[in-house]
Amino acid sequence: MILKSLSLLNYKNFDSKSFNFSDKINCIVGNNGIGKTNVLDAIYHLSFGKSYFNPVATQNIKHNEDFFVVNGEYNKHDKPEKVIVSLKRGQKKVIKRNGKAYDKFSEHIGFLPLVIISPADRDLIIEGSSTRRKFIDSVISQSDKSYLSHLIKYSKVLEQRNALLKYFALNHTFNKDTLDIYNDQLTEYGTSIFEKRNAFLKTFIPIFKSRYKVISNGNEDVDLVYHSDLFEDNLTTLLQHAINKDKALQYTSVGIHKDDLHFNIEGHPIKKFGSQGQQKSFLIALKLAQFDFIKNQSGVNPILLLDDIFDKLDEQRVAQIIKLVDDENFGQLFISDTHADRTENAVKQVHQSYEIFKL
Repeated sequence: MILKSLSLLNYKNFDSKSFNFSDKINCIVGNNGIGKTNVLDAIYHLSFGKSYFNPVATQNIKHNEDFFVVNGEYNKHDKPEKVIVSLKRGQKKVIKRNGKAYDKFSEHIGFLPLVIISPADRDLIIEGSSTRRKFIDSVISQSDKSYLSHLIKYSKVLEQRNALLKYFALNHTFNKDTLDIYNDQLTEYGTSIFEKRNAFLKTFIPIFKSRYKVISNGNEDVDLVYHSDLFEDNLTTLLQHAINKDKALQYTSVGIHKDDLHFNIEGHPIKKFGSQGQQKSFLIALKLAQFDFIKNQSGVNPILLLDDIFDKLDEQRVAQIIKLVDDENFGQLFISDTHADRTENAVKQVHQSYEIFKL
């Protein structure tokens, strides 16, 4: 799968900008604040219908403008595909594929597989469990539509159950029958999600470990450890046991929305015990394992975005990663950097076509 061209209209800091890309390596270079990351984010937007960096959709519209349009032309399985994401203030976002708008955005997820490696990934280490759950969910969702559907349904039921708990507290009342309906639905969707997360990590962790070994040139023992309430008991029982606590808190205190993924080095949390270099290698390995997993599931080379990659790694390790595209297992690569010479020196080491775009 190749992104042939990209055009932006009123997107972030761009009035109007177009690019025609190389099938292999594309380098977006320029000073800080000029919009390099915004170009990569536009490519991300086409795959996921949202920004990687800014969750508030309207903030991706250029200042003093009413709308944005991101237009991508792809070649997938030797067939042209055109995807447009647009948003007008006060209206709903629209995603179109070959001129036809999607009824549900979830139908688009996984159609244009993509992996991004960015300095913002450090949030996976320093932020709370929801960031790591989103990572697991985004990887599985790109190749499993039913997983994404169950995730959306679980979130809706969870919202409704929490609203009911607040209603009980506010009105000094309690209705077990109504609560049981929500408990049954949470158990149905939550059990399926838990089983798929567990199965995914059993496949994913060995891939991650082998990637870490190559990138770090080290012998450290790294691991990902999945924590879930559902290892202790089935969700129905857990919800029944937690009812008094839930009534007091006015929200649901157990379930797969509390799952976490612990990042360990030598059996200890990498957040506290990993050096900066080890943390960087850990995150790169995580994302390259994501690439491998998605490729194995979809049979398509995901697009790989390396945002401000020299900020994360020394030049030797960057060269190591770029060399991966010499391998036919990798497809199209986009790199952003502040130094054109540094980037060109790195990409010259591989025997692939490349384009440099100076902003």
